Amino acid sequence: MNETRTHKKVEGELEGEARRQFTRALLTDLRALERMLESNAFETGVPRIGAEQELFLVDRSYHPAAGAMKVMERIDDPHFTTELGLFNLEMNADPQPFAGDGLAKMEAQLVHLFEKVRGVTDQLDMMPVLIGILPTIRKNDLGIENMVPSPRYLALNRAMTAARGDAYDFAIKGIDELIVKHDSVMVEACNASFQVHLQVDPKDFARLYNIAQVLAAPALSVATNSPVLFGRRLWAETRIALFEQAVDTRHKGHHLREAQARVNFGKRWVRSSILEIYKEDIARFRTLVGTDLDENALETFERGEVPQLKALRLHNGTVYRWNRACYGIGPNGKPHLRIELRVLPSGPSIPDEIATAAFWLGLMSELGAQEEDITQRMEFDHAHANLYAAAQNGLGARFTWLDGEEVLAQPLVLDRLLPMASDGLKRAGVNAEDASRYLGIIEQRVRTMRTGARWIMQSLGEMKQRGSSGERFTAIVAATVARQKTGRTVAEWERARLDEIGSAKTSYHRVSQYMTTDIFTVQADDAVELVADLMGWERIRHVPVEDGKGRLVGLVSYRAVLRYFNEREKEGVRADSASTPVSDIMRRDVITVTPDTPTLEAIALMRRYRIGCLPVVQDGHLVAVLSEEDFMGIAAQLLEEKLGG
Repeated sequence: MNETRTHKKVEGELEGEARRQFTRALLTDLRALERMLESNAFETGVPRIGAEQELFLVDRSYHPAAGAMKVMERIDDPHFTTELGLFNLEMNADPQPFAGDGLAKMEAQLVHLFEKVRGVTDQLDMMPVLIGILPTIRKNDLGIENMVPSPRYLALNRAMTAARGDAYDFAIKGIDELIVKHDSVMVEACNASFQVHLQVDPKDFARLYNIAQVLAAPALSVATNSPVLFGRRLWAETRIALFEQAVDTRHKGHHLREAQARVNFGKRWVRSSILEIYKEDIARFRTLVGTDLDENALETFERGEVPQLKALRLHNGTVYRWNRACYGIGPNGKPHLRIELRVLPSGPSIPDEIATAAFWLGLMSELGAQEEDITQRMEFDHAHANLYAAAQNGLGARFTWLDGEEVLAQPLVLDRLLPMASDGLKRAGVNAEDASRYLGIIEQRVRTMRTGARWIMQSLGEMKQRGSSGERFTAIVAATVARQKTGRTVAEWERARLDEIGSAKTSYHRVSQYMTTDIFTVQADDAVELVADLMGWERIRHVPVEDGKGRLVGLVSYRAVLRYFNEREKEGVRADSASTPVSDIMRRDVITVTPDTPTLEAIALMRRYRIGCLPVVQDGHLVAVLSEEDFMGIAAQLLEEKLGG
């Protein structure tokens, strides 16, 4: 199951004859797989488990650190590989038998690997952190310069962007709402997951895959850990919506055709074979990148050898089903089939992750033994809807469960699924002590409702009105790093505190840490009366002026409004603020900053030009406002640090 590096190697984008050659190899691989299934060529009767662990790298200010290549160079371990962003890393656990102490061994190895990367990052003034979406990540961190310089990623980005034909649009609504555009696939790098693998026999694949589809929702409901992105409070597991939109190559004009996104749950139950999934994905999704194809899979199989199925596996790696069907070749040289659960986020701790894996695997074992055809007990659309309910609401989700029963996630897990998972782990031969420990972690988490997402949201709630928004999100990351070092599970974590960023001297050195994104604006042809009233209603002293496309064209200050009325009074002219346009009093030569401007530089600009407001502009568009009130309370401390350094 540790095959990630090999199948991330690609030559580049496909066009013309190259695409036709790759498609031919893809179809040949499919026919070879069909022959292998007919010939019973797969390893059977040996349940194995595995995992892929993604993580973020952060600097001493708890912001993304683009250090993946330096870490990889120093760590020199095949268990590690890069991900899309230079601030991402992936660890791969070795396959383990499901029975016995396989789960405990997987935990021990991941802890060892995490300690190894922590040791290397300490030397590089960085830290690793396990979390689904890093709260301190900013849109500015998602430039191409922070993409791992790999032919695979560069080619995928070009191919996906070309297929889409436009910027990537993101719209997610939770407590807050996020609407944003980006020019590359790099937003995918905001996600870090914990992916669990289960090896299954080919004859059972379709039946067990359908069970995995049913179980995706409850597994996710107990594991949510990604509630915030770009300062917005969104879904309990925002990764689900974000990942689907981050690699959506559908052209805008195609959406009414019900074209399927490359990240998807599927459209229907699997009837009889893994071949159905591969055939559907080949039919629905155009090949994007190619690789060095040095085998004819059919000829390889006819010679009595095991084909690599390179083309099929590469294409499968560019279609992101939440339950992925996987073909692999084990260390013993025998081919096998796996189901990969991809909905789980990274973190909050490695014991938490293994506990969730144990919960899912136990349910797979027990339902696999009990249910001959689970599709007779649940509509596919209900399984699909349940996943998104879990992503949005976590343990508070409402599911349509087996036989159409309406249930809440928390009592379903506590009253029925945990006992079922316990029976399943026993049936699979998992050590009783390990099974009890891991399911006990889930029980404590579910009873207290303390998932990673809930811990983050409760921590933010306790810090509300104290510190800036940037400081609060920095405190979440700082606390997460500290808690993960203890080895305790999230149900035992005390909430994050602002004082936990005390050692992060640069944690507020960017404008993005203090800027206000909830802003009021006017347009140049609006009436002065409107801006005057707006200042009174909202108690603000500066109002940006933008055009119809959100581009900054001016700034109106409270002083300018007062000056307008005073001058009219001195001239003995009645101020007709209802008919006077804002353009008559606004300042056009506005000094601006970007979200990535150092805070010291912003303070210096305010002092130099004696201004109390700086509009924050990105790509020509107004995105926020920074006022002296936002950070002048820490100005003295920042200057002291600067002078002291």
